[in-house]
Amino acid sequence: MAQANSTVTSERELSITRWFDAPRALVFEAWTDPVHLGRWSGPEGFTFKPDYFDASPGGTYRFCLRDPGGTEHWLRGVYREVVVPERLVFTHAWEDGAGDLSPETVVTITFAEHGRRTLLTLHQAEFTSVSSRDGHADGWSGSLDCLERYLAEAGGPGSSSGG
Repeated sequence: MAQANSTVTSERELSITRWFDAPRALVFEAWTDPVHLGRWSGPEGFTFKPDYFDASPGGTYRFCLRDPGGTEHWLRGVYREVVVPERLVFTHAWEDGAGDLSPETVVTITFAEHGRRTLLTLHQAEFTSVSSRDGHADGWSGSLDCLERYLAEAGGPGSSSGG
């Protein structure tokens, strides 16, 4: 069972740690393969629609998270670092209807292997406001809840992924 801890390190930073009962290779793949992302990304009830997605150093992504009410939330960024299966660093910016971007933040995710469990640590900075940081904390927590459920299905007996 996953356990989450959100830690606010400052008004401009957010850190979340979460244990997953799944092998590190599978947890990493869930973040870097758009097929996996489409099955868990976003809080409960959201759907994922990729426009483009290249999880390699210098690669870019753009996708839509559609909320249960039908509102589309577009997100895009650039992968700065990809160390399989240990670490991801990417930029994160919301796009409005005119294509303008919110202030960019940088997300760093590490994946630590502990037997068949994985400790995921997510750090995001620099936020422009406390409300933005807190909104992202809620969004990430909801997404990680969905990831936990997805990994329980994907990483179960007979799964071809994992290590």
